[in-house]
Amino acid sequence: MPTPPVDQCSAPDLMPVEQAIDTLLSSVEPLSAIESCSVFQAQGRIVAETVSSAINVPLANNSAMDGYALKAADLKQSSSLLLVGSSFAGRPFDGQLQAGQCIRIMTGGVLPAGADAVVMQENCTANGDTIEFLQAPRSGENVRYAGEDIRLGQAVLAQGHKLSAVDIGMLCSIGISQVNVYRRLKVALFSTGDELKPPGTALRPGEIYDSNRPTLHCLLDKMGVEVIDLGVIADHKDQLRDAFLHCDQQADALITSGGVSVGEADYTKEILQQLGKIGFWKLAMKPGKPFAFGYLPNSYFFGLPGNPVSALVTFYQLVVPTLQKIAGMTPLARTRLPAIASEELRKRPGRSDFQRGHYWVAANGQIQVRGTGKQGSGILSSIAQANCFILLEQQRGDVLAGENVVIEPYDELLR
Repeated sequence: MPTPPVDQCSAPDLMPVEQAIDTLLSSVEPLSAIESCSVFQAQGRIVAETVSSAINVPLANNSAMDGYALKAADLKQSSSLLLVGSSFAGRPFDGQLQAGQCIRIMTGGVLPAGADAVVMQENCTANGDTIEFLQAPRSGENVRYAGEDIRLGQAVLAQGHKLSAVDIGMLCSIGISQVNVYRRLKVALFSTGDELKPPGTALRPGEIYDSNRPTLHCLLDKMGVEVIDLGVIADHKDQLRDAFLHCDQQADALITSGGVSVGEADYTKEILQQLGKIGFWKLAMKPGKPFAFGYLPNSYFFGLPGNPVSALVTFYQLVVPTLQKIAGMTPLARTRLPAIASEELRKRPGRSDFQRGHYWVAANGQIQVRGTGKQGSGILSSIAQANCFILLEQQRGDVLAGENVVIEPYDELLR
C-alpha cells in the first residue's frame, strides 16, 4: 500500500499531544482553600486530606447468618447444645458462653465471648432449650470479624479523591458526619464569534447556533465545578479584553471557544499576550490543532477551537485532567484497550488523531471497532453516535481492516 501523504495541517514545530498533557499538568497548581462539608452534600467533592477510621468496622465479631452461635469444638463431643440466650442486632447477649452452650443469633448480632462459629438455622432443629445440630461447623464459619471491612487507624480515602455515593456510605459507616474538601473550582466560560446565536432565535444568512458553550457548560456541571457563563462575546477587541479581565477576577480558569486560529478577527492571542502569558499554541492533534493554553494574573486560560468536535475533543482530552488537578483531584487515568479495526480508517501522518468510533465485543471475545462515518471537525453527530475514541498515533497512516488499534471508551463524563 502506498504511503499516505503527510497531513497538510501538520508542521515540525507543532507540540505533540503527550507533551501538551505533561506541560499542562506540570504548569498548574491545586487549589489550597479548604472547607468543611456535611457528608450529605459531599458527593462529587474532592477530599482535602487523608481520611482515617477511628473505629473498627464491624466494631465487634458478629454473625453473617441467622442461626446459632457456639464454640465449634463443643460439637466434637455432642451433636446437641443447651440454648441459654440470644443476640440480635443492637441487643447483644450479656455474658460469656460456657462449654456445651449456644445462643440464638441473628444476622449482625454480636458474637458472645466464648463463641467462634455460627450454624445457620436451616442446619439445626430445636426441641425446647436443646438445639440439635445436623453438621459441625469450622471455627470462624459464618463469622464477620471486627475490623474485617475497615480497621482502626486505616486510611479510608486519600487526599485528592472525588467522593462517590459509595464513599459517602463508607464515611458514615465510620461515624464521620463532616469531611474536609477543597472549595469548588470556579470556571468562566464564553464563546466568541459574531456569527453565533442562541438556540431558539431565527438565523440570518451566515449565522449559526452556538452549540459549544451549552455542551461545555453541561460537561463542567457534570464535573461538579461552579460555572460562570458569560454567553457569547462579539469579535471586538475591547469587549473581549473586558471579558478576560472580568473572568480573571471571578474564576480560577477561563475557557473560551473560538478565536484561537489565525483569522483577522481572532484577538485572543493578542489579548492574552497583553494581560498574561502564552504557555503554548497549536498542537499536533486532530481534531484540535488550534488549542491554546496560557496564564492570566489570577487564573489559567484554555482556548478551544471553534469547530464543535475540535472543542469537545480538546476539552475532554486536555482540559478535563488539568481542571481535575487544579480542583485538587488526582487526575483519573482513562481506560485504553486494544481493538481490531473492522473497516479501513483514513489517516495522514503528522498529527495524533482522535477518531470517533463504536466498539463491541465479537463472538470470539475480541474487541472490534469501526468509525462513525465522516470525521470532520464540524460533524458533532460523529461524537454522539460513538462510544469511544480511536487513538491513532501521530506518524501512523491509513489503517486497514483487521489491523490493531487502541481505543479509549467513553467514561461517565461523555455517557
